Amino acid sequence: MVHGEDIEDIEDIIGQGDESPDERYSSRKLVIPKYKRLRPKLSEAAPEADSIIPGTQRVYVKTWGCSHNNSDGEYMAGQLAAYGYQIVDAKQDADVWLLNSCTVKNPAEDHFRNEIKLAQSLDKKIVVAGCVPQGERKTGYLQGLSVIGVQQIDRVVEVVEETLKGHSVRLFGAKKSDGRKIGGARLDLPKIRKNPLIEIIAINTGCLNQCTYCKTKHARGELGSYPPEEIVARAEQSFQEGVVELWLTSEDTGAYGKDIGVTLPQLLWKLVEVIPEGCMLRLGMTNPPYILEHLEEMAKILNHPRVYSFLHVPVQAGSDNVLFEMKREYTVEDFKHVVDFLKQRVPGITIATDLICGFPTETEEDFEGTLKLVEEYKFPSLFINQFFPRPGTPAAKMQRIPADVVKKRTKKAHELFQTYFPYNHKIGETQDVLITELSTDRKYYVGHNKSYDQVLVPMDGDFMGKKLTVEITEAGKHFMKCKITDISSASRPGGVPEPLKLGELSGCGGGISNETVKNRMYHPLLVVSLFVLITSVMLRLYYSLSSVITR
Repeated sequence: MVHGEDIEDIEDIIGQGDESPDERYSSRKLVIPKYKRLRPKLSEAAPEADSIIPGTQRVYVKTWGCSHNNSDGEYMAGQLAAYGYQIVDAKQDADVWLLNSCTVKNPAEDHFRNEIKLAQSLDKKIVVAGCVPQGERKTGYLQGLSVIGVQQIDRVVEVVEETLKGHSVRLFGAKKSDGRKIGGARLDLPKIRKNPLIEIIAINTGCLNQCTYCKTKHARGELGSYPPEEIVARAEQSFQEGVVELWLTSEDTGAYGKDIGVTLPQLLWKLVEVIPEGCMLRLGMTNPPYILEHLEEMAKILNHPRVYSFLHVPVQAGSDNVLFEMKREYTVEDFKHVVDFLKQRVPGITIATDLICGFPTETEEDFEGTLKLVEEYKFPSLFINQFFPRPGTPAAKMQRIPADVVKKRTKKAHELFQTYFPYNHKIGETQDVLITELSTDRKYYVGHNKSYDQVLVPMDGDFMGKKLTVEITEAGKHFMKCKITDISSASRPGGVPEPLKLGELSGCGGGISNETVKNRMYHPLLVVSLFVLITSVMLRLYYSLSSVITR
């Protein structure tokens, strides 16, 4: 095989149309080889083996984008570590870079492209994954690179191994069962959690929508859901490894199960049965059309003491005309009905939403409708984005609004968002918070109350992974601060063991550290590879010495 040649799949290294060894050499049976002895060059160094020992190299893993993408990155890192590769944070020390991309916005893809250029300038081996290569397979800057499709993450070890050999491997296929697309790679694969206290489970992949601006559909495709029993089993395993917070993610959690005959509420009721007391579940993003079907049950679930009263429901625009051009399949009144219904039945619920400013057909009147919606509901969590035309989407072919107008509208939406403070009325309240993180400046613990508001907690003790009672003393735009009313109230959720250490492997009998895995040379494939390597070197030395002695 030519060095660097593109291989569409691992199996393509030897194609079906290639001659067999018997066919290749059948015409040469009467050829008698002639041996020519050459005087050895005594100054030559000992011959080097041209093989590599798989599973002994260092891998740098970088992920951009949503929680689904982060879960994929954790799974890929876990499989590589389980095989023996060392996962490193220092990119300059790595032998291969695994770059897991996001295609939602142009800036995310720009960061991804720049990282590829940096890796190439450092002469690193590169494997790319995620939504960019899956949705844009013919993109110029990806040519010649190894690619792992979004449903092929369980084959990352094979791809990395072939890439280290100099091959370019591209795996894009969708996983199917009985002709039907499924959720993807198995949920019980090993992973390395970025946060040992938080387990991210993708309950489905793809969606049922055809939004005109969205590139993710090109990558994730049609809806494919995991069976409830597989999701529940993964959740139970996670709690046994010290996880205290469970995130459910997908491109649209509300559409879960429509392809396999189950519903999101049915899954959630099964999950709350196995969530230990004191642990919490956070539900991911859902589009309005599908959550409308389950509002009564969803209100009951969001009131459950082990489920955050939080829901992310993107509206994108406050104009029916714009929503129609976006093909969002709901109206502004539909969205308002979802919000009003849940606010009435779920005390203290937090509704997060998204806006796109400057969609090609958006008029000034349309945009004013969006601002009016924000003024009415004063969403505490609001993700404001200016429109980016993503290649290959219908919206990219529409006549664009002038860039200065788009920026002006985006700025106006941001300014409106800054005019209200959603947490001021909570000052003085006593709340229970579950602590799972450290603040960016590492001066506070970060916890969340029942409404999934962010609460900064003083570092007056060892509270990580524990729930404790606090009093809110200060409110900012995106957070609250507190004082601890009773340190003795801090406790880990009942029956949940201490979490795995950072970098430990999930799904391997209580966790195996990355450092331990790096030194494990008893893996059968590693032993075989080492034996073959040593044998080849010994044979070369033997024949070289024999030639010298004969001479």
